[in-house]
Amino acid sequence: MGILCSLVWLGLLLLFGRIVLSWFPISPGSLLATVYSVIYSATEPVLGPLRRVIPPIGAGGMGLDLSPTIVIFVLFAIQARVCG
Repeated sequence: MGILCSLVWLGLLLLFGRIVLSWFPISPGSLLATVYSVIYSATEPVLGPLRRVIPPIGAGGMGLDLSPTIVIFVLFAIQARVCG
């Protein structure tokens, strides 16, 4: 269970990192762009299929993507159930 708990924790950190970095403009070729690319590659296999099932909700002219929120809730539920 220790490995699963560590993976859940890592998944939460990556998702929060992706959310926070999405708020800022990132210059191509910068260190931040490289970090974002790694985080994106690690999280998109989970978020992409979920986003196709639950499309972004229109909110004031922009789309609100709920897929990270849903995955975070699922990871918190796994953490509460398995990691105690």
